[in-house]
Amino acid sequence: MKKIIVPIDFSEYSEYALETAASIAKKHNCELIVLHMLELSNAVYTASRSSIGEEAVFYLKLAEQKMSKFLDRPFLEGLEITPVIKHFKVFKEINEIVDEQQIDLIVMGSHGASGVKEVIIGSNAEKVVRHSTIPVLIVKQNPILVEFNTAIFASDFSEEAIEAYLKAKTVFDKLDATMNLIYINTPDTSFKSSVEIDRLVSSFLKKADGNLESLPDVHVVSDYSVEQGILNFAKNIGADLIGVATHGRKGLSHFFEGSISEDIANHSTLPVMTFKI
Repeated sequence: MKKIIVPIDFSEYSEYALETAASIAKKHNCELIVLHMLELSNAVYTASRSSIGEEAVFYLKLAEQKMSKFLDRPFLEGLEITPVIKHFKVFKEINEIVDEQQIDLIVMGSHGASGVKEVIIGSNAEKVVRHSTIPVLIVKQNPILVEFNTAIFASDFSEEAIEAYLKAKTVFDKLDATMNLIYINTPDTSFKSSVEIDRLVSSFLKKADGNLESLPDVHVVSDYSVEQGILNFAKNIGADLIGVATHGRKGLSHFFEGSISEDIANHSTLPVMTFKI
């Protein structure tokens, strides 16, 4: 892991994300790319060319001043930091920077229990999460101590989840986090017997890893919903990080249909990291 990008809007939640990213960067000797998007209004673009230039320069200078002040924090001392200010098309420009700079991780802040819907769901940031080919770490609280010792990765152990699993395994290993795989068995149409789950998990690990060495790290949890199963398990084992899979334009994989993924991110007090299938 060499580069981390942190999109900011100068809010306290951006500061949480920045401090989390800084902690990771210090441990792994990473460069931080701190990104702010001006997102100038349509009115600016419908004005005359001269006024567009004047107003754009004004907002750019203002953003540069805010950026300089925002980056004046003790926890950033000693880190290699590259501030970047862009103008429009948030998710598109983030993805372009990710490709150009070969970024390894995106760290984003969000608001409390309901903030994920405001900041991620239905926004440009949602597109970042859904379209990003690299992991996205969502942070909601002030990071008193950033220690990802124990991580969980929830999966339905289908073939399409193999890529996300391998990405999570690589990232968790870089973060020195122990990876716990979890399958949630719910009393509905997706219910499976113990024998069926054993076969499913074994087949998955053989295809993904070529062996069954990770089998002892797989936990089967019975609960009334996938969301509650994941959150309860994370609490019971004292997890520091929850990993979930995303499925591009279709949202999350069928294991996280409907609002389950949103509920996990909304209701979890832990950081949530997404991995694209």
